[in-house]
Parts: sequence; structure tokens; C-alpha cells
Amino acid sequence: MPLIAPQIRAFAPAATPYKKTDERGLYLEVFPNGSKLWRLKYYVAAKEKRIALGAWPEVTLQKARHARDELRLRIANGEDPSLTRKRDKATAKISAANTFESVAREYIEEKMVGEGRAEGTLLKARWFLDLLKPAIGSMPISDVDPQMMLAPLKKLEARGNREAAKKCRSFASRVFRYGAATGRCTIDPTAILKGALLTPQARHYAAILEPDKLGELLRAIDSFQCYPITKLALKIAPHIFVRPGEMRHGDWDEIDLEKAIWTIPAGKMKARRTHAVPLSRQVIELFKDLKDVSGGKGYMFPAFHTRLRPMSENTINAAFRRMGFSKDEMTAHGFRSTASSFLNECGKWHPDAIERALAHGDSNAIRGIYNRGNYWDERVRMAQWWSDYLDHLRGGAATAPENWQD
Repeated sequence: MPLIAPQIRAFAPAATPYKKTDERGLYLEVFPNGSKLWRLKYYVAAKEKRIALGAWPEVTLQKARHARDELRLRIANGEDPSLTRKRDKATAKISAANTFESVAREYIEEKMVGEGRAEGTLLKARWFLDLLKPAIGSMPISDVDPQMMLAPLKKLEARGNREAAKKCRSFASRVFRYGAATGRCTIDPTAILKGALLTPQARHYAAILEPDKLGELLRAIDSFQCYPITKLALKIAPHIFVRPGEMRHGDWDEIDLEKAIWTIPAGKMKARRTHAVPLSRQVIELFKDLKDVSGGKGYMFPAFHTRLRPMSENTINAAFRRMGFSKDEMTAHGFRSTASSFLNECGKWHPDAIERALAHGDSNAIRGIYNRGNYWDERVRMAQWWSDYLDHLRGGAATAPENWQD
């Protein structure tokens, strides 16, 4: 006899599972824990098979019979529903592993991390992925077309983030090319979008270029009340010419205070080359103070809440704002422009020595290798001269010393 709804509610669990037959292969299986599952028994090539149709009461008797009738029609047309379901699950699993997000994460972890990219570069790549995820992250990478790709980039442009839009397109292009190389897609839909995006406006980091103003900033740092590691970061930053990210990710293993040198590994450098930084007497003393505060192991400038992560990239800029220097006056990156401008204006130092101190790349590889060795002694003298000059301005001088070129 076919089942009726009141009967189904009344079926009580037993010590072992048991079945209650409806009709045309449909039956309800009752389990010891009280759950009830619809199943359909059918035959393919004289072989008995079974397929689950869902649990009661989510799947009512009426819905179970409707599903049964649809499946029986497919079986009559030569289909095996169990096999189809297995194939669909396998396809879904493959598709889930081939979404833009999954391929992008694989690209970051396998390709970028494997190549030893700098931590700052990896953070930016993950940020670009976060910007693209809402629009195309869950889509199979092979289904993303130029119009789908353009939409999130234009949203960034509309918010005034032209540079972010450009770099997101570049990041996505690398992901698509990686996907094509690994057989997950066939084309790079970003390739035709270059002309569709607005050209980013030139970006210049705000920097102080007047001696009296620089002295004012140095005195403001001296009197600024903040977390000790932040204070020492503010004091050290003007003396050295490294990028803020390179400084924040500095590790105590890279510092040799006896030899007065900081050797930054290639993986942390923008140019992917090991960079040596000569340390002045003033910087050595500041690093000794920092070692007492931060412990001398791991990050030189650890985060406030944990020593397992470096200081936030916004820490120094936020300190400038609290000191009264706006984002149009000074930035952490601006210290490099400040040093470059003053050192070039001085006329005492060879331009190539200044460029090498700033870790700027050399388009001529052989010339670059020559310069690294040839200008080291000059860079050591320049580092000490620069620290002495900063002390001169910190002391209240409004201009450069009369003998600043001696």
C-alpha cells in the first residue's frame, strides 16, 4: 500500500534501520537516530541500484514522488542517475578548485612564495585578490571574459583608485597566464583592457625639502610621546635610505652592529637584489637602544600586540599626523626623497653613490655590479655625513653648515 503522511510521522526508530515501501521503487528508510531518508530503487542493465532523494520532512512525500517520477523518466531514456550525480559532484569539485580565487591563491602560494617574493609584494597580491573577489572570485577562471573583468576595475577607477585598477589588471593578467599554463583556462581576458583603463596620475610621496622644516620635524620626533619601538623607528628612519616596507620587515639576524652594516636579503628588496646599508655612529646607538626594547630577536620593529608580525605600514604616517604634519607635508617614504634631494644638492657625493644608497636599479647589469663595489667606501662616508647633518639641523640650525660640502 502507498504511504500516507500521518504514517510517516508515526514511524518510530528501531534498534536497526528498516524500510517502508511506497510504490514504483520509492521507499523510506528509518534509522535508529530517528532520521528518515527517501531512496529510489531502480535497475540499469539488470543491475539493482539505489539513489537518495533527500531527508524527510524537508522532502515531503509529494516531493519525493515527484523526484521519483522525474528520475524514472531519465532512466527510461537510458540514463543512470547515480552515475550522473557522481559525475556532477566530480565536476563541481573540479570547478571549485578552478575558480579565479582558487587559481589566484595557488599562483600566490606556489609561484610568488616559491620564488621568494618580498612579504610586502605578497601582501599587495593578496590585497589585489581581495579587491577582485566580489566580482569574479567564485567564477570558474575559464568563464571570466573581458567585460566581467572590466567591471571591478572600472569600480576602482570610479572611486579615484586609478593606480589600484591598473595594478589589479596586471595581477589578474599574471593569474590568467598561470591558469593557462596549468590548463585551467585558455586566454587572458585582461590583455585587451589596457586601453580601456584611465592612465594613473603620477604619484609623488610628500617629503620635506627645506632645512629648517626638516629640523622642525626631527625636533618634533624627539619630543613625541609614543610606544618606544615607534619612537625609535621614527628616529632611525631619517638616517637610512631604505623603503618603509624594507625597514618594517627588518630582522635582527640581518644587522651586524660591530661591522656597522645592515644586509637586507634579496627577497625583501624591490629590485630583488641583496642590499647592504652602512650604519652611522648615531644609527648604531639607536639600534642598540632598539635591541634593548624589542629583544634582539625576530623583527626589529615588531607590531604593538605581537612580535610575530612587523609594525603596521601606517604606524609612522599616523605618527606624523599626530605630530601635526599632514599627508601633503611628509610621509614615511618621503624620507628617501628628502635624503636624495639634500645629498644631490650638496654636490659632495657621486650621483651613482646616492642611487646605490637608495637601492635604485641599474639598467646596465655590468655597470650595476661595478657600482656596488666601487661606491661602498663613499656610501659609508656619506651615511656618517648625513647623520651629522641631521644632528646639525636638529640642533636648531635653519640652513646647512657653511662647510657642508667639505
